Amino acid sequence: MPSSCKDIRAALATCLQNSDCVMIYRNTPADCLRPPLVDGLPTRCKQLKKGYGECKRGMIDMRKRFRGNQPIAVSKEIEGEKGGQLYGGSRAVGDTGIKGTGKEELDLVEGADGELRKKER
Repeated sequence: MPSSCKDIRAALATCLQNSDCVMIYRNTPADCLRPPLVDGLPTRCKQLKKGYGECKRGMIDMRKRFRGNQPIAVSKEIEGEKGGQLYGGSRAVGDTGIKGTGKEELDLVEGADGELRKKER
C-alpha cells in the first residue's frame, strides 16, 4: 500500500475505535462502515472514510499515476501556505524590454519610411 494512504487509514481506524458504534454498541469497525450503521458515525469519521476512498481511487487514476497521491501532511492548504501561480500577472523575470499597451503607445503610427512616430493631433 502506498505510504500516502497509510496515514489516513490509521486515522480512520483510530476514529472508528473511539466511536460509539464500536465502544458502546460493540459492532466491528467493518460493520460500522456499512449502511445503516454508517449514518451514526461522527462527522470526522465520515470525512476520513471519504478521504480514504478518494486516496484509494487516486492510486488507479491515470491522471495521478505518475505523480501519485499527494500526502495529507504536505498539503499546502492545511498548513496555511498560499500556492503561487507561475504566470499570475507580474513578470517572473525582470524587465523583458517589451512595452505595455499604455496610452502613449496606442498613439503611434507608422511613417512612410517604416519608422514609428507619435500620431499628430
